[in-house]
Amino acid sequence: MNTESKNTIASNFPLSGGTKGAIKGILFDMDGVLVDSEEFICEAAIEMFAERGLQVKPEDFLPFVGAGETRYLGGVAEKYGFAYNPERDKMRTYNIYEIKVKGKLKPLPGTLSFVSECKKAGVKMAVASSADRVKVDINLREMGVPNDTFDAIISGSDVEHKKPNPEIFLKAASKLGLKPDECLVVEDAVNGVEAAKAAGCRCLALTTSFSAELLQKADWITSNLSEVPEEITRQLL
Repeated sequence: MNTESKNTIASNFPLSGGTKGAIKGILFDMDGVLVDSEEFICEAAIEMFAERGLQVKPEDFLPFVGAGETRYLGGVAEKYGFAYNPERDKMRTYNIYEIKVKGKLKPLPGTLSFVSECKKAGVKMAVASSADRVKVDINLREMGVPNDTFDAIISGSDVEHKKPNPEIFLKAASKLGLKPDECLVVEDAVNGVEAAKAAGCRCLALTTSFSAELLQKADWITSNLSEVPEEITRQLL
């Protein structure tokens, strides 16, 4: 795979991943990694708050990207001192979201080919998304990717502590029957990179949501899954 973009983006950052053993499994975040749904969930959240009489802005959500919808919505509600009912407000947001994404969600560049190549090579794969399972299922369906493409799907509904806590990646690795240091996490958010490193996994960060400078704790940094560093593909494929 072409590494030109990766080399450009990550040239100032150390590539520490290659010093460990072989990568045997991949733990994919969902939003910003497999699909770009941030615009739609933000629009849905703004609409949900507006229905309840609160006007919020897209930038209000940035600190909570990658932390799951409970925190995504709750953090903004806290900022404005707004009464927030997690279950009711999340479900209303998901209802709006499902309508907004119908026929509009597209896999990010390189996603389908990379996942397909890894599956053919027998690499174990899991989705590890802080989003609730209902959103993960909507996204996979709209992408045209069957759930059984992955050996495990761990969502925010399955864990108590959301990213940057490492619980979701520890659980995903366990579901694959692997140790954390045998897994590569693919993330796009600062919270996700921190969770991956806290879990003891190696991490490939994609600059779909945040700049390379903000993602520098990752082992590798690239633009998307069409530009996976050769150091990784040599181990996987």
